[in-house]
Amino acid sequence: MSAIRPFRIEIPQADVDDLRDRLVRARWGTEIPGQGWSRGVPVDYLRGLAQYWADGYSWRAAEARLNELPQFLTEVDGQTLHFAHVRSANPDAVPLLITHDWPASFVLYLPVIEALSADFHVVLASNPGVGFSGPLTAPGWNTGKAAAAFNEIMARLGYDRYGVQGTGGGGWIAVEMGRQAPSHVIGVHVNGHVTFPSDDPADFADLTPAEQERLQRLQEFRDDKMGFNAIQSTRPQTLAFGLHDSPVGQLAWIVEKFKEWTDPSAELPEDAVDRDLLLTNVSLYWFTGTAGSSANVYWEGAHDPSAWAPKEKSAVPLGVALGVTDITVRRYAERDAPVVHWTELPRGGNFLSAEQPGLFADDVRAFFENHRK
Repeated sequence: MSAIRPFRIEIPQADVDDLRDRLVRARWGTEIPGQGWSRGVPVDYLRGLAQYWADGYSWRAAEARLNELPQFLTEVDGQTLHFAHVRSANPDAVPLLITHDWPASFVLYLPVIEALSADFHVVLASNPGVGFSGPLTAPGWNTGKAAAAFNEIMARLGYDRYGVQGTGGGGWIAVEMGRQAPSHVIGVHVNGHVTFPSDDPADFADLTPAEQERLQRLQEFRDDKMGFNAIQSTRPQTLAFGLHDSPVGQLAWIVEKFKEWTDPSAELPEDAVDRDLLLTNVSLYWFTGTAGSSANVYWEGAHDPSAWAPKEKSAVPLGVALGVTDITVRRYAERDAPVVHWTELPRGGNFLSAEQPGLFADDVRAFFENHRK
């Protein structure tokens, strides 16, 4: 089945009412006083955010905003995939597929859609297993399969030559799209890109102070902030029961990443990303019941023999934008593809499109300006 069919978000009112009821009836545990965020999300903070989600935030307003984007569903390899497709009025516009990170969604690109659609035909893809591209119906949805599916979507849309942008894990998908379809992908732009050193001593020689700092952040990330990965890559189904049944659990699971992965100058997640936008992103995971299937993507990566095997270097040009939290070293990124564009931004973290939409859009535009042909 290769048909593309229009889609409109219409969450039943009973589901909206059920969410509020669960939030109002939430059971709140205790915590050791004076720990702040060091052991996870503080109770008082989460309680206040949940109260706003129940009585201040409007899902219907968010739903109406999302439905301003033309949205579609298609099926690839038995899996329903969702995307928004915003065509530009610019006759020279470049097709651009954007793939997101976890625990993000296409929602976090709302702040940049107007700016990007001035120069691009924008395809905001929902990653397999996330939001309306889920739940997953079969195993095997690793990075390579997701990349092949997104290349297929661009073919179905009639785009023979196009660019790709990816954040975090979406960046891995984006690079793989170029590796799989070099005659179609004109360039790949990434932010929040994660690369790792090898055992070769040359990987650690002559690092600049900035690169040493990024490598230190990588080590700290591995030592202190990989709990989510350990759980999702080993027992995603067990985790899913709690997140699927408790909106407070889902909220805490996601909001913690917006605290840890955004610009550290922001005291709270909503100081980095608009609070309503953040809750729309969480609501999407809740209403679609995709906490478990999004976690299963980590299981697939951990159990994919090809995930860490050496790969042929892509011939497609790579552009990298680095926020202040990034952990990428250029020589490691060069293993994936020829890096021809490298921007070290003064502000912003992993969720750059929502944190610093102007910087994000400008850098994407600057990169593809040189690779549009």
